[in-house]
Amino acid sequence: MTLAAFLLFMLLGMPIAFVLLASTFTFIFTSGNYRLLDNLPQVIFGSLEVFDLLAIPLFILLGEIMNEGGITRRIILAARAWFAWIPHSIAYVSLTSNLMLASIMGSATAQIAIMSRVMTPEMERDGYDKGFAAALTAGSGLLGPIIPPSMVFIIYGVIAQVSIGAMFLGGILPGLVLFLLISGLIALMAGRAKKRDTGDKQPIPLWGATRGALLTLAIPLVIVGGIAFGIVTPTESAAAATLMALIIGGLVFRELKWGQLPGVLQRTARNTAIVLFLIAAAKAFGWVLVYNQIPQQVAGLMQGATESPLVFMLLVFVMLIVVGMVLDGIAALIILVPILLPVAQQSYGIDPIHFGIVTCMTLSLGLLTPPVGAGLYVASAISNVSLPRITRWIMPFVLAACLVILLTIFNPWLVSVLR
Repeated sequence: MTLAAFLLFMLLGMPIAFVLLASTFTFIFTSGNYRLLDNLPQVIFGSLEVFDLLAIPLFILLGEIMNEGGITRRIILAARAWFAWIPHSIAYVSLTSNLMLASIMGSATAQIAIMSRVMTPEMERDGYDKGFAAALTAGSGLLGPIIPPSMVFIIYGVIAQVSIGAMFLGGILPGLVLFLLISGLIALMAGRAKKRDTGDKQPIPLWGATRGALLTLAIPLVIVGGIAFGIVTPTESAAAATLMALIIGGLVFRELKWGQLPGVLQRTARNTAIVLFLIAAAKAFGWVLVYNQIPQQVAGLMQGATESPLVFMLLVFVMLIVVGMVLDGIAALIILVPILLPVAQQSYGIDPIHFGIVTCMTLSLGLLTPPVGAGLYVASAISNVSLPRITRWIMPFVLAACLVILLTIFNPWLVSVLR
């Protein structure tokens, strides 16, 4: 009955957080175990009483301040100056800007929204097919959940009780490999996507553009460097980076005004509430699954299917791709990690950091795969491009991400070498 209710609510188009809560109540009432209602509030609020989750609103606030304070625009301008000499430079500007934003913002959806608003019109003016421009922005958004800081890494670290700093460092090499693969795809696809030649662009002064972006590069250095050298925790790095962005945008660039702060804080509060409500709802549903001994049943099925850790990881990879198509990535993470991680550790001896990186990367594919595909819908809506048109261009980027995930599964050292 719980599974039937979950599928029914999903098909009715109910928001995923409400689907999870409704399915939780369905289980309680159909099983007749009403005593679970006494513990449910404690489970919901207890899921949010975790210090590391404070990094989420701080990274969301960081992204808002960067956008309002002119930091994002300067990053893109510097990338245009650096890559002006390369054929199809505007496509590499889009990719590189996404990489730099991914190292600061932590939210793939916000990153795709910002870059779709900025880079899709720019690429269209340069003569590129709008579908390719939107697909490149959405595909490059896959760097967001991999390059630190990453919101899904924070949530996984809280659930699995592993070091979030280790998760951040473990995601660097797979993220850079994905960056290189997408760079190769640009070289193969950009010529076919360019419909017309718009002539030479006005040259951008290299030093002037670089000087404007130099200060912004200190933000990812504080985040990654501070964690790598053990100077700050991920939450403290988020607070320090937010303060730096506030000073740079407000006092150095003088683009962030006092009058803009209420709007910035309001958007941060709204987006934070959405994420945390989803975490709480998914935790409640996951608690019901654990109460019903679903992890033990899954462990029995997996052990019956294979004794090989490698085959187990490949089975998890395929399963998570399917799950990511129909379930929000954060919700899927909170539901499935308590089920799969004990099996991975106790039955197969898999490193929880390696398992976490693969899980988060695989679920991030759900950003670009219907019917959920939040990143795909955001890029489509903001770029004003139909979903079929984006989908025609997006598949090579999805396949590149799948290849990186498989490389990470077969080569665990990609995750451990920087830790």
